[in-house]
Amino acid sequence: MLPSRYWPFAGCVLLAIACAAALPWWPLAGWGLAVFGTLTGVGIWDLLQRRQALRRNFPVTAHFRYGLESIGPEIRQYFIESDTVELPFSRQQRAIVYQRAKNVLDKRPFGTQRDLYSDKYEWMNHSLRPSRIDSHDFRVVIGEGRAQPYSASVFNISAMSFGSLSANAIRALNLGAKRGGFYHDTGEGSISRYHREHGGDLVWEIGSGYFGCRADDGGFDADKFAANAGDPQVKMIEVKLSQGAKPGQGGILPGAKVSAEIAEARGVPQGVECHSPAAHSAFSTPIGLLQFVDRLRELSGGKPTGFKLAIGHPWEWFAIAKAMHQTGILPDFIVVDGGEGGTGAAPLEFTDHVGAPMREALMLVHNTLVGLELRSKVRIGAAGKIVTAFDIARTLALGADWVNAARGFMFSLGCIQSQSCHTDRCPTGVATQDPGRQAALDPQDKATRVFNFHRNTLVALKELLAAAGLEHPNQLGPEHIIRRVSSTEVRALAKLHHFVRPGELLETIPDHAVFKVFWEQARADTFAPPAKAGEMQASKLQ
Repeated sequence: MLPSRYWPFAGCVLLAIACAAALPWWPLAGWGLAVFGTLTGVGIWDLLQRRQALRRNFPVTAHFRYGLESIGPEIRQYFIESDTVELPFSRQQRAIVYQRAKNVLDKRPFGTQRDLYSDKYEWMNHSLRPSRIDSHDFRVVIGEGRAQPYSASVFNISAMSFGSLSANAIRALNLGAKRGGFYHDTGEGSISRYHREHGGDLVWEIGSGYFGCRADDGGFDADKFAANAGDPQVKMIEVKLSQGAKPGQGGILPGAKVSAEIAEARGVPQGVECHSPAAHSAFSTPIGLLQFVDRLRELSGGKPTGFKLAIGHPWEWFAIAKAMHQTGILPDFIVVDGGEGGTGAAPLEFTDHVGAPMREALMLVHNTLVGLELRSKVRIGAAGKIVTAFDIARTLALGADWVNAARGFMFSLGCIQSQSCHTDRCPTGVATQDPGRQAALDPQDKATRVFNFHRNTLVALKELLAAAGLEHPNQLGPEHIIRRVSSTEVRALAKLHHFVRPGELLETIPDHAVFKVFWEQARADTFAPPAKAGEMQASKLQ
């Protein structure tokens, strides 16, 4: 007897035969013959091929499984997951961006959808004497005292390269930034013609590939850097040490993807495989990093210059901090990128398990600078899953001066979280180089949405600050954010986390595990691990 798993295939065969037999006296049977004849052909091919056992055992029907699997994320996202499940962004988070970007009603009736008594629920305390704030245009000066300081918005577009994003997406982001008076980080893919089209403020990110200032051998070219950095549109220079999406990993852009436009922006040959190493070649020590930052600042004519990193080994960050203290060479800013990931595609292990989350990373950087009495001299930006005004407030309360967002601004462009950024098949034309797909994204219309999202989010931040009795985001501290740690206990972040006293690292070692283990052994002249880091490894050899 024919096994039941073959019944659908057998049915297709019989129906194809029946349609063929009926064709002389019923012309419409031709449609049935086309459909069932095709399915019969698919089933025969399934039985003959040897690469997939599932198709051989379940001819025809196996393809339905593959089809359902391919749209599984969409089915879960739209029909199964609740509005508050953040995987990676909840429907509620996406909806608030869409509403603010379209400038439509963003209010919610009938109370919160969140469980206020669940662990990790957070809120912001309000005041019985709310303040009045006239403007939502909150600013922070970066590079104060330098030749060309920059007054930045507290909410900006995080690093996303042309090549990862489409030309029309870059156009829309930059035009939105121009209208709203906030900056647009170029990403390590450098400054493309589309970044320059509308003249919005740029932060030029320089990665290990030195795109835009790359020598023929792949190293750093000072003359090319000075030529690009001198552009008035470039407001700050950011050296990328690592990124939250794939910290510690470089990349290769296949030659087939190095188009004329990408080659022009990156300063590489068209059609030739392009390498972005995991580590920089311009420096190899913490002191070398700071000297490189100082050199870029000089070559740019005194523009604010700093670096971005995702925190990994704590002793490496401590080594940079000690180098700052010992040499007196300071970056104007540090951007802390969280391990929450971003638009950059990465192996699952990197996405899920490499790099410190943004909050812990931010607090470590902030605490270290406070302990060395350098915090007032170095501004801190932070990036990592930020879309709402409360996200901004919480991040500023933990120690940041401003925040950047990547995926939030992608949502404002129309991104639907299809998670196909790395396939070149983005359905909304945001993360693709396909001319047909990106043509559907109207830069003028989407620039308005980028502008609206930025403005309405900062208006919401203004209302939060006013409710708390504050006047500017720089007044936010960890005492303003409360977190539930159990069904019967709540703690202010000021009490939940350890915060270092000003100058404490100059006198003693704080009562904090990471400082106690690694601070003393970190060295300004090397990124090498201290002896304690190798003790457990050495024990395997005993």
